[in-house]
Amino acid sequence: LAVALGTLGLGAALALPKKPGVGEAGIRLTLPADVGNWHGEDAEVSQKERDVLGADVEFARKVYVNTFGDRIFVSIVLAGFDPTTGIHRPERCLPAQGWNITRSVRGALPLADGNKLDTTQLYCFSERQTDKGQRFQLKNFNYYWYVGSRNVTASALERTFIDVRDRVVYGQNQRWAYVTVAATVTEGLARFGRTEAETKKMIEEFIPRIVPEFQTAGLVGN
Repeated sequence: LAVALGTLGLGAALALPKKPGVGEAGIRLTLPADVGNWHGEDAEVSQKERDVLGADVEFARKVYVNTFGDRIFVSIVLAGFDPTTGIHRPERCLPAQGWNITRSVRGALPLADGNKLDTTQLYCFSERQTDKGQRFQLKNFNYYWYVGSRNVTASALERTFIDVRDRVVYGQNQRWAYVTVAATVTEGLARFGRTEAETKKMIEEFIPRIVPEFQTAGLVGN
């Protein structure tokens, strides 16, 4: 049923004008240089990614490192005007990058202002090999959600229906942004590496601190 409804929604979106009225983006397309004791450095956006997502798609991307050497990847992809490009579910692109998704759950993270941010949380692993030929699993947590001009959702299906509704009823494009926050489990890979539970806790403490830095006030919450 979900597949059929998603196909119907996409079909409706394809039949709509490519450039309806565009709402103001619900994010600032900049990431802070520092978040507490985390320092961010710009991360590369590949030309292949730009080619696939479209010329009018915009990016903000950093890797944050703290004093303990932990790393958290943060990416914002702001879609262009074409509803068929710019926004892709990680469930589609991560397997293409060699990641196996073993768990997907929805979770609401409490924010400092008392609101909650709904996120989709993916647990992934990738088969890797050391220089000596030893195989191991690289584990990763990937949290994501979508931000429009008026709506925030962690569901790709819900975002599609909101987008179709807005285009049909209001003749407006919210110009959605897709936010990703991810970190690798470092237990066994680095001295004093973090376990799965510690990595998850680290991300869930980091997200409420960085969200107010780029996401428009009033959009976070259920």
